[in-house]
Amino acid sequence: MHQRRVVITGLGAITALGHNVAEFWQGLVEGRSGVRPLSAPGCAALRFHNGAEVEGYEPAQHFPDKQADVLDRFAQFGLIAAREAMRDARLELNAEQKERAAIVTGSCLGGKISEDENFASIYSDKQRAHPLAIPRAMSNAAASHISMEFGIGGPVFNVSTACASSNHAIGQAFMLVRSGVTDVALAGGSESPFTFGHLKMWEALRVVSPDTCRPFSKERRGMILGEGGAMLVLETLEAARERGARVYAEIVGFGMSADAFHVTQPSAEGAARAVAAALKDAGVHPEQIGYVNAHGTATAINDPLETQALRLVFREHTARLNVSSTKSMHGHALGAAGALEAVATALALQHGILPPTANFLEPDPQCDLDVIPNVARRVAVEYAVSNSFAFGGLNAVLVFRKTD
Repeated sequence: MHQRRVVITGLGAITALGHNVAEFWQGLVEGRSGVRPLSAPGCAALRFHNGAEVEGYEPAQHFPDKQADVLDRFAQFGLIAAREAMRDARLELNAEQKERAAIVTGSCLGGKISEDENFASIYSDKQRAHPLAIPRAMSNAAASHISMEFGIGGPVFNVSTACASSNHAIGQAFMLVRSGVTDVALAGGSESPFTFGHLKMWEALRVVSPDTCRPFSKERRGMILGEGGAMLVLETLEAARERGARVYAEIVGFGMSADAFHVTQPSAEGAARAVAAALKDAGVHPEQIGYVNAHGTATAINDPLETQALRLVFREHTARLNVSSTKSMHGHALGAAGALEAVATALALQHGILPPTANFLEPDPQCDLDVIPNVARRVAVEYAVSNSFAFGGLNAVLVFRKTD
């Protein structure tokens, strides 16, 4: 069966580094950290006090009160990113095309802020929930609202696989377009974890850093939570050429695996299977990969195991890989992480600039990779990999190709 080539023609993002793709990319190239003291209510009582929040965000600048009232913060981010991606793609869909378009989002938490606020109210003297609590909290809210805004009536769904949600979402959308089930897809994810009840749960896990995020650095002390949204417009290369669209990059491969091992501890072998599957799907050799946007959470366990996974797949070529974790700048946005990193990877290929691993101090012998420490690197790369390895041992990996 003939498989169609799938390209990225639109990007949208709202992150701790800025409210649009241009600001996000500028922050990445500068190696600027979006980690700052948390402003969410009650956070002073936590063991950790920093996060990668979207700064200066005002819902009223994007939504009328009535619409904002039904949208949790995570869904607002998804919709804002989708609007920017559609504008950027300059894509005007007619009625027939809207029925052959898809939306696939990734969010593992859904409306945690709405949920927490409602539980606080229910367990207090009020014992009352907001009438829109359920539609605000549902994880598919962003997907559904994007569908309504753009009149997209094809396959629309949300994927929830912890920190691999967005990579799974983009991979599913890629397969829908490649196979001909749909002609266009909006894919990505959004997340907003900064609410006291949820943060207390992260505190109990003891994996959050008390200062900042230092992936692969010997002094790393854990992950930093982030929030935001990112969306990509995917369409066939043929359609993009026909309408003279700007193409950021091509998605050429997608691989998935399950560790079947441990609920929180990753497995190098499981992760390696997903990377190898993505390369096989793309039809590229390990030696052709020039850049890896690593999962790179900066936890004691993740970084050495990801290093091991890369060595299992790339063997002696590992020494020549450029590897970085952009989570060092935009934080770990959980279900949205893969979407933010897909935007970063596509732009890295387009511009020939690889974002750095920020906040890096001293190499860790267990993470003996070239991690592009602190300063972006100007190097043209043809193929790149973006890794997402989630709690529950669920892995999703994308392969991107630079386009002419």
